[in-house]
Parts: sequence; C-alpha cells; structure tokens
Amino acid sequence: MSHPSATLTRFLADLRYEQIPAPVLRRAEDLLLDTLGSMLAGSGARAVQTIAQYGQAMGPQQGPSENLVTRSGTSPVFAAMSNAAAAHMVEQDDVHNGSVFHPAAVVMPPAMALAQARGASGRDLLTAIVAGYEAGIRIGEFLGRSHYTIFHTTGTAGAPAAAMACGKLLGLDAARMLHALGSAGTQAAGLWEFLRDGADSKQLHTARASANGLMAAWLAARDFTGASRILEGPQGMAAGMSRDADPLRLTDGLGSRWALLETSFKYHASCRHTHPAADALLSVVQAHNLGIADIAQVTAHVHQGAIDVLGPVVNPATVHQSKFSMGTVLGLIAKHRKAGLQEFDEAPADSDIADFRARVTMQLDPEVDGAYPQRWIGKVTVTTRDGRTLSGRVDTPKGDPDNTLIRPEIEDKVRRLGRYQNAASAADIDAMIQRVWTLADTARVGDFCPRDGAPARP
Repeated sequence: MSHPSATLTRFLADLRYEQIPAPVLRRAEDLLLDTLGSMLAGSGARAVQTIAQYGQAMGPQQGPSENLVTRSGTSPVFAAMSNAAAAHMVEQDDVHNGSVFHPAAVVMPPAMALAQARGASGRDLLTAIVAGYEAGIRIGEFLGRSHYTIFHTTGTAGAPAAAMACGKLLGLDAARMLHALGSAGTQAAGLWEFLRDGADSKQLHTARASANGLMAAWLAARDFTGASRILEGPQGMAAGMSRDADPLRLTDGLGSRWALLETSFKYHASCRHTHPAADALLSVVQAHNLGIADIAQVTAHVHQGAIDVLGPVVNPATVHQSKFSMGTVLGLIAKHRKAGLQEFDEAPADSDIADFRARVTMQLDPEVDGAYPQRWIGKVTVTTRDGRTLSGRVDTPKGDPDNTLIRPEIEDKVRRLGRYQNAASAADIDAMIQRVWTLADTARVGDFCPRDGAPARP
C-alpha cells in the first residue's frame, strides 16, 4: 500500500536511533525534561488526583511503570493516564505551532511507562519519542484549522501519536504499525466545549489519548487489526472532523524535516494562544515603565484560533479557567511582569486583575491570522491613563524555536515546576535532571524520581 497513512507508518516502523540527527535527539531530551517538570507541577491538582485515584482503584497497586502523581509503581496504562493528565495541567507543556498540538503530554507518558515496563534502553525511549512527535504533529497539521475550532487536537491526534511511540517500543513492523494507527484513530476524541464550564475534560483528553494509543499498539502487536486509512479514508478522521484536511502534510519531508525541532517551550503558565500578546504587552510595560494602574485599555490583535479558544472564557472562576482568559493573563503581565504558577494561583481573588480584565479586548487581525498557525505574532495596542497610545509587537514569542530556551533555562524552569506545591525535593529534581541528560547512555530506563519518600503536600 502506498497511501499516506501507510507511507507514514512504514517510515516510523523503519526509523532507527542512528538515523535521527543529533540535534533532534538532544531536543527530545530537552522536551522530556520539560515535561517531567510539568508532570510534577500538575500532580497535586484535584482533577489529576481524581484520575490517579481511578487508576489506583482499577489497576494494580504496584507495577513496573512510574506514576509521578502518586510516586508509586503501577501498570503502564495507568501510569500513562496519570502522568498525561498531570503533564497538561499547569499549562507549561510544549506546543507545536503549525499543528496547534501539545505533543509531550500524550507522547512522553505512554512512552516512559512502556519503556520502564519493558526494560528498554534510553536510546529506545528517545527513538519512540521522536516517532510519536513526527506522527502527532503531522496528523495535527493534516487535520487543519477547521478541526481545531471544535476538536482539541491534543486529544484527537494524541491517540495516534501515543500509538506510534508505543509501537516503536514494541518493535512493530510496518503492517502492525498501520493497524495500531487504525485502532488509535478510531478512538480519537476531545471537544472544546469544556471551556465554557471550566470542566476537567482537558486532563481526560490527554489521559485517554495516552492510554488509548498504548492499547492500540499493544493490540496490534498481537495482530489485532485496524482501519488502513483511518486518517484520510472516506469515513476516517478527516471526513468526520475536518473541512480542510491536507493528506500531503502526513508525509511531506519524512526523514529530512524533523517536526520535533519545531516544537516550542511554554514560557508563561497559560494557554499558548495568550503568549504572543503577553510578550507584546510585556515589551510595552518594560519600555515605558508602566504599572497596571497606568493602563486604561489593551487591545490584543489576535488570530481566529485565539478567539475560538479564549472567547468562551468570560468570567474565569478558577485558576485553570484563568489560564484561558486573555484579560487575566495580560493583567498578570501588567501587574507582575510575569504570568507564572504563583501569579495564577492568586489571580482569582485579585481585584486588580478582575478590574483589568474588563479593560482588555481581543480583535481579529488579518496579518496575525494570515500568519497563523505557522507563526504566532503578538500585537497589542495600549491606551494609558494619561492619554498615550502605545503599540507592542513580538514576531517570535519566548520559547519558539527561534527564541528557544537553552538548557540552563530549561533546568531553572523544571526546578520551579518540580518545587511547586512541594511536588518533589530539590535533591530529587537535581537527580531527575541528570537522569535525562544521561538518558542516551542508559541501558535500562528506570524511574526518573524516587517512588518512596515523597514529601507531604500542605
């Protein structure tokens, strides 16, 4: 078979560690460490704890795979679910601009869990991560902008991405990888409606995508069959979930274009759609030494995707909803000149932020919308209390590949994430960092954090 799904899965089945360029492998390590920090930071959240409790009730109390939420061992599927929920909780996990897809939260957890259960090497894990990223990003791009208006791409493309990562660890050949893709794709789900209610569904999206992908790969290894054209077939994902799908995106540049390198780190602890405007406003307040009381109005000039995702969040009542509120994010930038975890924890009760939120509007900008999703341009217009009109613009938000985080910055971010709400000790975080930096020389993937002795949460 030579259709796009088959071409993609054949490439992934044949992919070997030695074929992957060194910069791609090093970036995979960077992204893994970044994700481990997000898992720890999200581990104490109520929604994440609830999913972890489900795993403890339904699954084994011990097992080979590391659950960073409970700091215990369990089966691969329940470790993947808990860790995936945690990875996506505090809005610090990575994002790929062109696909508007968060690869790490759905690729890293099942790949880690399965590697630990199978005694795979660090190189095996890195290869699986690369495969998952290449698949998930390309599928997200293939599904297009129309898909994202209704569907949370991380949930939908996430299951196939997880399946391809797990398929590599299970040593699936091209035929079985295609079956795994079919079984994962038919389980793809995730809708944006939860934003209107501030519901917990976003964590369920990543948890189930990770678990469903692992299941699809495991079944395929035992000759369970799946649709051969689940992506582009007449009754496949694109047919039901997209109006602008482009099958060429699935295979373009395979082996020469490494999509993983295009992935961005998240600098602010909020929805990525807020970041360009946040960086643009930060440039204005720094250049003109403005405080929150100096600003009468802010217009954020945005792409349609930002309006679709952020628009429903009018009066955020929770910390997590606040991360999807443009007014809240820009208020934190205006008041604190940063929008980190602690700032968001304080935001719902902060009257200054609530007042500022009412002074922020989003406006569709043709230039910004035309560049999206390949480029996420940030533009704001600021009116000050003393009557000035100021403009800010950022063409490359902090964390994008052309304005990326270097390893000392990643380490600093991970230490902050890991210490959030006493998730892990400083010593445990330092040890975790070293385990990731030496992963390529590790013969057998083990735990990244100790399972015992986790500090009590306040």
